[in-house]
Formats: sequence, C-alpha cells, structure tokens
Amino acid sequence: MKIMMFLHGGSLNRGCEAIVRSSTGIIKEKINDSKVYLASNRPETDRVITALDGIYDGSDRTIDKYSYNWLVSSLKVKFFKDDTYAFGKIHHNIIKHINDMDVYLSIGGDNYCYGEQPGWYEIDRRVKKEGKKLVLWGCSIGEEDMTDLKFEDLKRFDLILARESLTYNMLVDKGLQNVRLCADPAFTMEKEELPLPEGWQTGNTIGLNFSPLVMNRNKQSQAAVRELIGHILHTTDMTIALTPHVIENGNNDFEVLKQYYDEFKHTGRVILLPDYLTAIQYKGYIARMRFFIGARTHATIAAYSNAVPTMVLGYSVKSKGIARDIFGEEKLVLGIEDISSGAKLIHKLNEMLNEEDSIRQKLQKSIPQIKEMSYKAVDYLKELA
Repeated sequence: MKIMMFLHGGSLNRGCEAIVRSSTGIIKEKINDSKVYLASNRPETDRVITALDGIYDGSDRTIDKYSYNWLVSSLKVKFFKDDTYAFGKIHHNIIKHINDMDVYLSIGGDNYCYGEQPGWYEIDRRVKKEGKKLVLWGCSIGEEDMTDLKFEDLKRFDLILARESLTYNMLVDKGLQNVRLCADPAFTMEKEELPLPEGWQTGNTIGLNFSPLVMNRNKQSQAAVRELIGHILHTTDMTIALTPHVIENGNNDFEVLKQYYDEFKHTGRVILLPDYLTAIQYKGYIARMRFFIGARTHATIAAYSNAVPTMVLGYSVKSKGIARDIFGEEKLVLGIEDISSGAKLIHKLNEMLNEEDSIRQKLQKSIPQIKEMSYKAVDYLKELA
C-alpha cells in the first residue's frame, strides 16, 4: 500500500510533526510492505522524520498574472463560476502524485475547523476521480465549523477517522456513514530524553506551554497566565519549565514564553526550553514533569500519554473531546473565554494539585486504552485495501 499524506504545513509545528511521525510508525508497524510519503508545505523542516519513504514539496503554486493559466482560470470563473481549473493549478504539487499512490491521507487534524477550503475540496475530487482511496486521518471538527460545502466534501471520503468522540458523534448525527472513532496517533509516539537543564527539579517541575494563537483570541489571557506563574512561584516550591511546541514565524510559542522567562528568571525557578527541539525531544522533557499546563494540543498529548496530570488551555472541540475520552468528562479543560481570569486559572491549578494522585492513576488506566484506539485507525485503513 502506497500512502500519500497531504495538507501538512511543516514540522516547525511540532504537533504536525508528531502526527506525521507517529502515523508513519503505526502504519508501517501494522501494514506489511506499506510505503508512506509526505507532501509538505515546508519539506525542508520534515527531514527529522527519517521513517518516511519520500518527502515532496506540497506547497501552493502561484498563477502568474496574464499567463495562459491565469487567462483560462479567469474565463472559467467569470463565465461559468468554475474555479476547479484554478485550484488544480494551485495545488498541482499535491495532485500530480495521485496516480502513483493507492491512498491519499488528509492529515491536518483540525484543518476542517478553519473555514471553507474549496481548494482542498478540489484535491479530494481529483483523488476520487482517479479511483484512489481518500481518508481523513485523525480529525477534529466542531459543529460550528460545518457548512453545506464541507459536508459534501466529507461525503467524498472513503473513511473519516475522528480522533475523539465529540467529533465522531457530531458527524454520525449529521448522517455520515463513513466515520469511525479512533484516537490521535501521537499518543503512540516515542520520546527522546535529553539531559535535564540546570535548575530542573526531578519530580517537582511543572511545564507551561502558551501560544500566540490563544493569546490573540483572548487578549486578557496573557496577563492571566502571568498571574498564574506568579502564583506558582509564590505558593509552591516547584520549578516552571516554559515549553514551546510551535516555532513558526508569526505563530511562535517561544517568543511569547521568552517574555515570561525574562520577567521571572530572577527567581531562579523558571527554565525556558530551547526552540529547536523535535517533537520526540519535547515529549522527553514533558514526560519527566510533575504537572503540565498547555495550550497546544500535542504538547498536552505528550503529557497525557506519560501520565502527567495536565491542565488544558483549550480553544476547540479537540481539547474537550480528548479530555472527555480519557476522563469521562472535560477534566481540567478551560475554554477560550475562561482564560481571561488569573483567578480561574489558579482555581483549576489548585484542583490539579489537590487531585494529583487520582488524576495520575486515571491516566495510567486510560492511556493504554487510548493507545489501542490510536492503532485502531490503522485497522480501519487496512480494511480499505
């Protein structure tokens, strides 16, 4: 089975790296003679994933003004309201490999949470036109994200693998019959343990991840997190390890966390992890933390999967659904509106501290089952062959 992963933005988002890395691992482990390829917007960032059989440039191509393609595209749009030719040219780097593959795996995870994507719908149409299998891999979609066009696109897929039950139930309730429940593949990802930095307290370090994405959606959250850091430093003896997980230009956790580090480094109890680590290296640090607080979903998955009690600064259905599948409730997940208040963050922190042992025991019991659900995705994929 030759599989092309597509709609991958690049591995400077370590969550995207975690999806590609772990998916490649479980597919190759369970499907004999499988070959896994990747079409990436930034292929140079993906060389760290050595298990892939090929990495291709999947970035968008431009249509130069007054070129032949521009002229044809313009006429089709103007006279026939038909943008398929234009999208075919824009996404040529992904489309050109269709005939060489057996399965096209759309791996964005939460790609379908961010508005209408007619260009992606055109890729999907062309995959099916060539008689190839089309799979939406480990997705999360909120009901508020659904549109008629998106629903029509979802019906094209041979298989939709929802990574948590909120998405699964919503899609089934909408009438889609091609949906199966699994778990995020990153629960299965290995970790690499690098030497601990100076100031790290073994068994007494709390990790904190915060992102520009959350900060920009809730302007008050930056001050609330600052208040939370101050509270931890004043009321506990823990070290705080500031942990970036996305390091892309314009969406760089490190830049936000560096501001907190500069403000609190004089305490001697704040560490800033570097901005060049891979997903497995970040997971290696997160696995050795006592607690974790995170805005990036795959940073929290790294914590959950190592039975680290975790508080989620959630902003979408995926955070809520993953927590519900682990705990049976949306345990320690704060919505975007909740993180305006330092008091609310401190209240949730105290809940996590007070229930440390029971939360860890619940994770130790649940995570093996969640990992089985991650592998279940490959069983469903095999059935397509």
